Amino acid sequence: MTVPDDPSVAGWYRYGPAPGSPEGSAVLVGHVDSETGALGEFAALYEVRPGDRVEVGRAQGAPVVHRVVSRTTVPKDELPPSVFRRTGDPVLTLITCAPPFEPERGGYLANLVVTAEPIRE
Repeated sequence: MTVPDDPSVAGWYRYGPAPGSPEGSAVLVGHVDSETGALGEFAALYEVRPGDRVEVGRAQGAPVVHRVVSRTTVPKDELPPSVFRRTGDPVLTLITCAPPFEPERGGYLANLVVTAEPIRE
């Protein structure tokens, strides 16, 4: 999975479902900050809590709206395989870096994983 270089841009895991797909986990990834310390697009994930609304704009079609159901922090090399599932109930999975930050070990050592379910409006 490649995270976009630009911290103001979120990336979609193209080998899985797209946001708004009828099944599976649509994964979006982004940086929390830049090398200069400027906040990235996904810095806002630090503030989301279960029940919060998340809207994803799409190039084609109406935006899709989700409600956050969980958030967890996992070691960077231990993302569960279920994050990338292609079947089952549809969810939106948002992933960004999480503390601790240790430059000598390559930067952030964990990931914040936010999961949201579609809202039928």
